[in-house]
Amino acid sequence: MARKPTLSYDRGTLILHPPPQGKEWLEYATWDDRIERFRVPASQYRSLVLGLRAADIDLIDNAKGFQEVELVPSLEMEPYPHQQEALDAWKQAGRMGVVVLPTAAGKTYLAQLAMQATQRSTLILVPTLDLMHQWYAHLVAAFPDANIGLLGGGSRDRTPILVSTYDSAAINAETLGNQYALLVFDECHHLPSDFNRVIAEYAIAPYRLGLTATPERTDGKHADLQTLIGAELYRRTAEELSGTALAKHKAVQIKVHLSRQERERYDRLMQTRNAFLQEANIYLSSTQGWQRFVQASARSKPGRKAMLAHREAKAIAFGTDGKLRVLADLLATHYPQRTLIFTDDNATVYRISQEFLIPAITHQTGVKERHEILTRFKQGDYRCLVASRVLNEGVDVPDASIAIVLSGTGSTREHIQRLGRVLRKGNDPNKLALLYEVVAEDTSEENVSRRRHGQTAAQAAKTEAYPAAAQRQLELVPTPYAVPIAAELRVAEAGSEWNDLADSNQKTKSEEKPIAKQPKSDQT
Repeated sequence: MARKPTLSYDRGTLILHPPPQGKEWLEYATWDDRIERFRVPASQYRSLVLGLRAADIDLIDNAKGFQEVELVPSLEMEPYPHQQEALDAWKQAGRMGVVVLPTAAGKTYLAQLAMQATQRSTLILVPTLDLMHQWYAHLVAAFPDANIGLLGGGSRDRTPILVSTYDSAAINAETLGNQYALLVFDECHHLPSDFNRVIAEYAIAPYRLGLTATPERTDGKHADLQTLIGAELYRRTAEELSGTALAKHKAVQIKVHLSRQERERYDRLMQTRNAFLQEANIYLSSTQGWQRFVQASARSKPGRKAMLAHREAKAIAFGTDGKLRVLADLLATHYPQRTLIFTDDNATVYRISQEFLIPAITHQTGVKERHEILTRFKQGDYRCLVASRVLNEGVDVPDASIAIVLSGTGSTREHIQRLGRVLRKGNDPNKLALLYEVVAEDTSEENVSRRRHGQTAAQAAKTEAYPAAAQRQLELVPTPYAVPIAAELRVAEAGSEWNDLADSNQKTKSEEKPIAKQPKSDQT
């Protein structure tokens, strides 16, 4: 009598032996001469098993190491309509796919609902240790009777419900791969990197949920999410959720002039940089332009001089004294509302902290100190907080109603994440959040601003509303900044068959022109 085919898990792959009858499995298998067995990618586990079942082929499944778990929530809340719609779409798609929701729209609670609907061992992946501990605290509160552990930051648990950083999970991907039926990828745009993707590729998990506010990646690898997790099956923007889950908001752009001394220095620096770029035939608007500029700066003295000029010019635009005068006026106007101030560099953070006596958080801030600052900000002891990129992702920032962006990158993701920090309704159902973006006029920063808003130069020109006469260096825009440059936006408030489990369960490019035609270059 022929032996039954046996499926086993081996360090990120599946071994199928002896070979089953029929051809249903051949498209997944590859012969391995080293062991004289057929191997199947672990990520094809679900397709392989369902294909063999459909062909009525008996299979001994020794690969599956995951288990059923009883997840009884201690407190259930009525989900927002968008959360229920996303959950239903995920179930209908076979419990595989990506959900795109804006920051603060309740992605964590959506994942909790998915876990309750699946009732299987679950691995939650997060990009930072801060997020890991936030998820852990949430899950312990939601499922007090469940065995929940951590992987990362010195913890090495192996529990039915496990929260791990991407880094730790990737390192242990070969041993984690068959232990979990449901994978939840928070901030799933991190997954397609060369290092992280093995988490999904080495896993047999038949159920996968990706969560993000901004799936798009500049390297184009976001397309791999369909293979690693599943297709994008639900998307809502902040504007579509306005007034329900999140607070309404207004976006206001304020332009400041450089002083005469700053302008003269800025123009000389840009002339130095652009002369080198023109001679080297480098276009920063091209995909490889910046990389070529960095390489050229390391190979010659003129290239190094051009790079130093570029950096100093950027520092002038990002840190002009005019921005600090605007900041002082905004803080006075909105006192005592809780306010978050964002910059692109630590030097400006510390300067603002010293001149305005405002608590600061950077990557150099210790964990205990950061926790104390955020706690006192939440309690109202601190009314303002200044930070660089460290609060963009992975930190649970207490509710604030005012965000002031003094500088940043051209990343749309960063813009959405910073906006999301003020979109939580908190205890005020009528909350109106304000996002101020302070930009140095006639500098490369205008291009940076357009990119993070996903605009072309022509589109940005159509949205400018402040008259030139109102943009004086010392005579600031009239308070309370009632006329936004950017169009006003609205944002959101605050064994059975696999699919039957629950019931049984831009970066945009600027126009590429020769630098010689751009005397006041807005390249970045």
